[in-house]
Amino acid sequence: MSNRYAVILAAGQGTRMKSKLYKVLHPVCGKPMVQHVVDQVSSLGFDEKVAVVGFGAEIVQEQLGDQVSYVVQEEQLGTGHAVMQAADILENKEGTTVVLCGDTPLLTAETIDQLLSCHANEGAKATILTAVADDPTGYGRIIRNDDGLVARIVEHKDATEEERATKEINTGTYCFDNAALFAALKQVGNDNAQGEYYLPDVIEILKNNGETISAYQTPSFDETIGVNDRVALAQAESILKRRVNEYWMKQGVTIVDSNNTYISTDAKIGRDTVLLPGTIIQGATTIGEDCQIGPHSEFKDSQIGNNTVIKHSVVYNSEVGDNVNIGPFAHIRPDSLIGDDARIGNFVETKKATIGKGSKASHLSYIGDAEIGDNVNFSCGAVTVNYDGKNKYKTKIDDGAFIGCNANLIAPVTIGKNALVAAGSTITDDVPGESLSIARARQTNKPDYLKKK
Repeated sequence: MSNRYAVILAAGQGTRMKSKLYKVLHPVCGKPMVQHVVDQVSSLGFDEKVAVVGFGAEIVQEQLGDQVSYVVQEEQLGTGHAVMQAADILENKEGTTVVLCGDTPLLTAETIDQLLSCHANEGAKATILTAVADDPTGYGRIIRNDDGLVARIVEHKDATEEERATKEINTGTYCFDNAALFAALKQVGNDNAQGEYYLPDVIEILKNNGETISAYQTPSFDETIGVNDRVALAQAESILKRRVNEYWMKQGVTIVDSNNTYISTDAKIGRDTVLLPGTIIQGATTIGEDCQIGPHSEFKDSQIGNNTVIKHSVVYNSEVGDNVNIGPFAHIRPDSLIGDDARIGNFVETKKATIGKGSKASHLSYIGDAEIGDNVNFSCGAVTVNYDGKNKYKTKIDDGAFIGCNANLIAPVTIGKNALVAAGSTITDDVPGESLSIARARQTNKPDYLKKK
């Protein structure tokens, strides 16, 4: 379907959040609320997406980039006034416009699509997304006539006690004939308790003009939650976490403790992988099949291969191959590449390092700005000394080399193929292949030194 537009309301400061962070940028499952909304809309292929921004506009634009067009609502004069700011972009276009709130991170593309279908099937000028709330306090109420059709929407502040008893609520998401929307907005007044221009007043204007008004009632109230404070933020986090975890369990992933496992909406996980308690998977992380992940491990924007085990460890912005064993208590920092069959053990840290196939750093080592070949043994306490206080330098270790315990490799330096660096050495010069390098002071013993002293 062509000629479809979206207006995303993201101008409210969100004073009830009591935060320095712009409201719609508060994360739910690791992603800003407004980004969730934009992602769902984008998956439906709208012709134009317009974000209405206000306070903190630059920060929202930094987050969303060129995914949407922007208009600014300088004064917060209500939802109707907010949509009017999009007039320069949309007013003269034919088609269908969906209006959504940037603080509804649980709304799905499927529900938006159902709203659009209902609107088209009923030939309506406006269609309201509604839901039934156990506690409708604070929501606008859907008031229906004797035939069950939508008569009007009444904001909670302006509703009578009888109207407040209604549990069907306006979710704040609408579908409009675009031309009818902007024509009606010009007639909206602000004679109400808040002195604001309410978008729901468009419904009454269109109805009085004899236009068809429809409503699509979503079966899931949870999807429609608007996040206005930290309590609602925690509620949204819990709902989305459960939704994501249940999805992956249905795809063949074992989650031992769903209440204590956190998975990004952008993550991908292979079948027969087991996630143990305390696992946190952020960003666009991909985990392969037959892995064992956790307990208490954290990942961000990383790729993990098949049949890999990672325990009590952190992996950020890195790539880990197949059949790798990491942890416990390893830290894989950004731009690391851990090859197949490698072993990164307890209290090992890598940063901007390539670890070749079958290589091992089993304990207590730092490997930074390094290129490690295949089947290299990096013994306990060995360190690549990559930083001189001003610049960083690379260490290169060729295939089959053996780095002894507590060796310091002072970069820039190259250790040749199958070379052996003796334990306790401080290496400042290149080591040729097939060579033994010893760089430590000669031991001197002083007999009876303490007795004499």
